Amino acid sequence: MDLDTVRTFVAAADAGRFQEAAAELAVTQQAVSKRIAALERSLGVRLFTRTARGAELTIDGQAFLPHARELLRVAERAAASVRSGRRPLRVDVIASRGAAAGLMRGFHRAHPEVDLDVVMLFEIEAAVAAVRSGAIDASFRAVAVPGRPLPPDIESVRVLDEPLQLLTGPAHALAAARSVPLARLAGHRIWMPGIVPGTEWAAYYADLVAAFGLTIEATGPNFGSDALLDTIADTPALATFMGGHTRLVWPDGHGLRRIPVTDPTPVYPHSLLWHRDNPHPALTTLRAHLAATATGHDAAGTWTPAWVTGDAA
Repeated sequence: MDLDTVRTFVAAADAGRFQEAAAELAVTQQAVSKRIAALERSLGVRLFTRTARGAELTIDGQAFLPHARELLRVAERAAASVRSGRRPLRVDVIASRGAAAGLMRGFHRAHPEVDLDVVMLFEIEAAVAAVRSGAIDASFRAVAVPGRPLPPDIESVRVLDEPLQLLTGPAHALAAARSVPLARLAGHRIWMPGIVPGTEWAAYYADLVAAFGLTIEATGPNFGSDALLDTIADTPALATFMGGHTRLVWPDGHGLRRIPVTDPTPVYPHSLLWHRDNPHPALTTLRAHLAATATGHDAAGTWTPAWVTGDAA
């Protein structure tokens, strides 16, 4: 059912004259008559009776009027739900405990007036597709992964370099160290079951292994962070890498150690991705907030893969 014809019917019913309805809608009286006639043909009933005083609703017209008003109200609510600035800003943070989630919590504290929908998408292809389709407004990712350039309509800006730390149990050989040089980790077993081939973090750690001769094992099922922490706490031969901004809580009895890695410090690059034509005003607010809170990139004494760029925006 065409909404313009429904809107014309309601205007004519309220005005009582097609001429007045035409003036309200800024169309001709002939256009009003044609729209009403089309609606009557569609419904198979007469909606108005012409009289000397104008146009009066028939019984069928009176029955249809409240439903027509509701149709227009529903249409307005539907449009408002996706109108820029009147719907929540939808942002992908990949995981609830990672650095990107922390950045969005900081944004929410600074801008509580902005409505947010936070989602978690695993694969970069799905995230980019969602940004391009408008299903989400932005996504935090590491870009650009070798061989997978971003589409030309997607922009990105690097927003955070997250230093990696070594996580060990209390009986690990490096547990007592205040810091550990990256080269010293060669020969130690670093277990990271969350590395999935084809992801941007798999590309990052592949370059880290190649550059420093490390041994990273991704074997076994990934039962989540709690199971990972239990295993690291109970297995002296294993350690794992963890982002310095990752928020985890573990029992005191685990005795886990988070040890800074140095000389150089490997940092994981987080970027914000968005569609260049996205008009949501809160997206501009988010980008400004991240720019204001960024601490710089490629600092002396840090390492990132050669394919990581500073700012592609």
